[in-house]
Amino acid sequence: MPHHQLDQWQHDHVFGQNHKRSGEMRALIVVGLTVAMMFWEILAGVVYGSMALLADGLHMGSHAVALGIAAFAYVYARKNAGNARFSFGTGKVNALGGFTGAVLLAGFAVYIAIESIGRFIDPVIISFNAAIFVAVIGLVVNGVSAWLLGGGDHDHGHSHDHHHHGHHDHNRRAAYFHVLADALTSVLAIVALLAGKYAGWNWLDPFMGLVGAALITRWSWCLLKETSTVLLDQQHHDMGESVKRAVENDDARVSDLHVWAIGPSIYAAIVSIVSHQPESPTVYKQRIQARCPSLVHVTVEPLQCD
Repeated sequence: MPHHQLDQWQHDHVFGQNHKRSGEMRALIVVGLTVAMMFWEILAGVVYGSMALLADGLHMGSHAVALGIAAFAYVYARKNAGNARFSFGTGKVNALGGFTGAVLLAGFAVYIAIESIGRFIDPVIISFNAAIFVAVIGLVVNGVSAWLLGGGDHDHGHSHDHHHHGHHDHNRRAAYFHVLADALTSVLAIVALLAGKYAGWNWLDPFMGLVGAALITRWSWCLLKETSTVLLDQQHHDMGESVKRAVENDDARVSDLHVWAIGPSIYAAIVSIVSHQPESPTVYKQRIQARCPSLVHVTVEPLQCD
């Protein structure tokens, strides 16, 4: 058969990954805001002697790197969406960016905890008024960044079956957690500085550093679990049950089934169906995708039972 006659049976593996996502521009804007605030807070933390403020600034530094990774992941996935080297497109670049961000979150949570313990052992004099002012500005910047990344509009072009809940842009989720963690450390810094100024509780400054580190570690762990399931092709059981309901009847049974994520809210499936009178793969595929529209790549293997 000539190659040009195969065209009607062939398709690309872009699956909408070549479209600019709403998170891409938002991530770039937030990177700029974060870098500017990072330099200010680190300088202020050193000058004014506040561990909570210094931790917040260093934390923002880690997030500037993480948000840069998020922005790069968006651009890379879009630019390479049609690259034939990627079997199912570049959808997993999104999860890889989120996983990397989660690792950075965990690393800087450890760093903040170590620095806070050091301040318990060797406290320093804090310039409360100036440090509080910088922390408040930091909170405002973090609040704006969280609002930008946590906006309610979803990326278009991907369908959702009734078993899929929410939009899983792990890259944007990682970036959102980073700025949310920044906002948290800003709040803790403000509380610690106010308590130190008005109640003389200087010990609260490094203590809030430890509290922030613990909460950030929890966020990091949740994000690591989420993204690793995508990167390791974990089976999607709910959608697998939908596939079975779409094709199984008194005669046909699913003998082998693999359903996994290949990008944000898009999935692939390989299905083996045993039947005394199997129908064509096209018929089974149409039934499956009618029930599960987010299955963008389905391979069906009908097997005849003797």
